Amino acid sequence: MTAPLALVRNDSQSRHQADGHPERPARVTAILERIAAEPHLRSLPWLVPERASRDLPLLVHDPEEVERVEGMAVRGGGWFDPDTYCTASSYDVALDAAACAARAVDAVVAGEARCVFAVIRPPGHHATAFRPMGFCLFNNAAIAVRRALRDGAARVAVVDFDVHHGNGTQDIFNHAPEVLYTSVHQHPWYPGTGVEEDRGGAGAVGATVNVPVPAGTDGTAWLQRFDSSIAPAIDEFRPDLIVVSAGYDAHAVDPLAELGLTEATYRAIAERVRGLAERHCAGRSVWTLEGGYDLDALAASIAAQLTVLAAPEPAAAHSV
Repeated sequence: MTAPLALVRNDSQSRHQADGHPERPARVTAILERIAAEPHLRSLPWLVPERASRDLPLLVHDPEEVERVEGMAVRGGGWFDPDTYCTASSYDVALDAAACAARAVDAVVAGEARCVFAVIRPPGHHATAFRPMGFCLFNNAAIAVRRALRDGAARVAVVDFDVHHGNGTQDIFNHAPEVLYTSVHQHPWYPGTGVEEDRGGAGAVGATVNVPVPAGTDGTAWLQRFDSSIAPAIDEFRPDLIVVSAGYDAHAVDPLAELGLTEATYRAIAERVRGLAERHCAGRSVWTLEGGYDLDALAASIAAQLTVLAAPEPAAAHSV
């Protein structure tokens, strides 16, 4: 029997940390504690991740990029840029995160679960084919997309609701018409990419939908932009699977951005994504954790979304 929702996590994530850095193990701890505290969530099944393999990042990253991360870890760690750290364990941790993303796809494709949420770190959507950046080492969402295409999906849509544009994911699939990349993000803001006029590279024009929104955008305005731009693009694309880059740093209290989303907004986002998945791909979606740095807001927002995704039947999409 297919479960409505399953979860997967990389327990090794606690070994990837740097003093004072906002992308820290406490993020996952807060999520797990909130799941355990909710009776309707604590019984959700946890998948056993597949064995980590170097082959997974090589699905989307240049071998030199993978070797760069591995080499930094072998040397005891360091910094790829002022934002992006690597410890002696980070290469293995990032491989484990990639393995969880791949396992999530396999579970959905095999019918074990309609939807899988990967509670993983480090995040991934800034990592390009050639460069770790923006807290990200390997691009977990892109790995999930490539795994799905390998497993027979003809078209995969990416929904990225992190406050920062997923430049890495867009870059990796910029010339891939079989992948629709969509993003609503604060702009101007890090990493400075994601303008509306950027609609995809040669051979894939129209397969990128960027929706930049200004600082101060609240949940109602955010959802209006999603409904007017992202949802129609996905309806036209008709994906076989939706992969979600799930970032929670657009929350009103997040310290790293300036938007005004709330837990109710994130619930409404989940309702919309689930509705699109039900309409086009039998409800199949894979969610990979990206940003979100206020621990209480992060945990509460994910709990709100998991409640939507775990429900036996999809709910009507609410406004906020």
